[in-house]
Amino acid sequence: MDIIEFFRSIDSPIQQALYAGLFTWILTALGAALVFFFKSSNRKILDAALGFTGGVMIAASFWSLIAPAITAVEVQNELGQSSLPSFLPPAIGFFLGALFMFILDKSIPHLHIFGKMKEAEGPKSDLKKTSLLVLAIAIHNIPEGLAVGVAFGALIIPEFANVYTLGAAVALGIGIGIQNFPEGFAVSMPLKRAGFSRRKSWMWGQLSAIVEPIFAVIGAALVMLVWPILPYALSFAAGAMIFIVVEEVIPESQRGGNTDIATMGLIGGFIVMMSLDVALG
Repeated sequence: MDIIEFFRSIDSPIQQALYAGLFTWILTALGAALVFFFKSSNRKILDAALGFTGGVMIAASFWSLIAPAITAVEVQNELGQSSLPSFLPPAIGFFLGALFMFILDKSIPHLHIFGKMKEAEGPKSDLKKTSLLVLAIAIHNIPEGLAVGVAFGALIIPEFANVYTLGAAVALGIGIGIQNFPEGFAVSMPLKRAGFSRRKSWMWGQLSAIVEPIFAVIGAALVMLVWPILPYALSFAAGAMIFIVVEEVIPESQRGGNTDIATMGLIGGFIVMMSLDVALG
């Protein structure tokens, strides 16, 4: 049974979203587990991994979220359920997603992967560096979980049967999972370098992605309960992801001085996610 057939055998979109979210979390845990096999990390590899993550998120934002959101509005207009310009709901949702992440970014204390304690963002806190690092990655993973959940939640809406397919939802889950693997490594290795044991570095590294299955379920349930918001929900997830890419992922990948390597990693991530969406969607 291939992966598409596996998800087709599951009746509930919420359960599908949960399994997809768990898949992305497991790949994060596997990536973080590389800390058991490497004594040190090459900064070039970490920067390439972060660039790859950014490329996947950018491609997913357009191919898997914004484009279907625009098509969904066009379908609603054809059915007489809406008379809005096809760009307006996606634009509103995109802005609200970015605003949501901006508020979280300012409300939750956190520290980016290669940052120093004095560079911690958000409210002042007595939390240790480990907790601040994990919070930063957890914030990063919230929109990824939402995106996966919204994609599977959309499958239950008959009107959008030709807008969003099971293959597209699975492709998004696979793409997010693939980029989570190097991301897990990029989280656990700096923790080990900071003095943590391999086991603790892995534990904190994988824990950062536990929010993904949680928010995948939330995203699917929200769309199923209020299905007319689908265009807004899809673009909301896209706006949240693009905010994270621009505010965190790209700057972090570039600050080590490996600009070209990080950029090519981003190009590679974009190609992988685009190919997955076209092939499966």
